[in-house]
Amino acid sequence: MTDEALIIVDLQNDYFPGGRWPLVGIEDAAGNGRLVLSHFREKDMAVVHIRHEFPADNAPFFAPGSYGAQINELVLPKEGEPVVLKHHPNAFRDTNLKTLLDEREIRKLTILGAMSHVCIDATVRAAVDFGYDVTVVHDAVATRDLEFNGTNVPANQVHSAYMAALAFAYAKVMPTAEIVHTSE
Repeated sequence: MTDEALIIVDLQNDYFPGGRWPLVGIEDAAGNGRLVLSHFREKDMAVVHIRHEFPADNAPFFAPGSYGAQINELVLPKEGEPVVLKHHPNAFRDTNLKTLLDEREIRKLTILGAMSHVCIDATVRAAVDFGYDVTVVHDAVATRDLEFNGTNVPANQVHSAYMAALAFAYAKVMPTAEIVHTSE
């Protein structure tokens, strides 16, 4: 066992086509996430799945008990891989994630999933604040178009801005090919 873990954040059905909150590029991001997941499993490294549910049935997406709140089939957990349920963007907030990682003496995290500007950003920053060495797999992360003050911001610009900010001060930001290749 190594001191490294893969954290898959919110790759849930509502983010995919036909879901309640589809993201731009989610299928490509999840496909890359699946490659990274397979690599971690082959190397017998720890994997933790994060699943978001809003605490109310009238949630805009990820409603409790819904198909949309389930983890997508591309990255389904296998037996023995913990699934952490969260109700906030930060996967560490009010969850047992830090305890799970500390019990396994994990110090290095590789993070992928959704959305770039919310849960990935919040979880990466919290992880660094807790002292973890963090890598983000940028092409295994997706987001959506945003609007601010009358300006529409395309998803690729949202994603690029957040990856640039994380790379500047918080994490190594790398593509799938480098993660799979450099960890061998």
